[in-house]
Amino acid sequence: MKIRQAKPEELSEIMEIYDTARGFMREHGNPTQWNSGYPSRKLVEEDCREGYLYVCEEGGTLAGVFMFAMDPDPTYARIYEGQWLNDAAYGTMHRMASSGKVKGVSACCLDWCFEQCGNVRGDTHGDNYVMQHVFEKNGFQKCGIIYVEDGTPRIAYQRMK
Repeated sequence: MKIRQAKPEELSEIMEIYDTARGFMREHGNPTQWNSGYPSRKLVEEDCREGYLYVCEEGGTLAGVFMFAMDPDPTYARIYEGQWLNDAAYGTMHRMASSGKVKGVSACCLDWCFEQCGNVRGDTHGDNYVMQHVFEKNGFQKCGIIYVEDGTPRIAYQRMK
């Protein structure tokens, strides 16, 4: 599998991947996360324009999508019920989704993020047991709780060298 920056002309296909992911979450005990159409097309377009949107490609087909940035995430400034593994510069992975057509997309995306900087943070909803398992299976440690912009809690994870 190959990771590369997303192209603006792929946005419709990327939004279909997010639709698939929303359905997957509902089917796997996570009916509230992303239920309001998150991420919005506007947010995905902004990620793409900023150079933060990446796709995982297999055989010329988009198998997954995620956002990755080396900028500090404001929602990670405070962590509760735990602590980050370190205070060093880090990369942040958000909004990862798979088309469901290729196995191993999550591991490929998370490994790629780790290769970029060796210190990666991410978070997930408390009902997203699938993503919690994905993080832990791929070497991430549960660090505590953060609160996203709308005030709801997320489980915070980090992987470092």
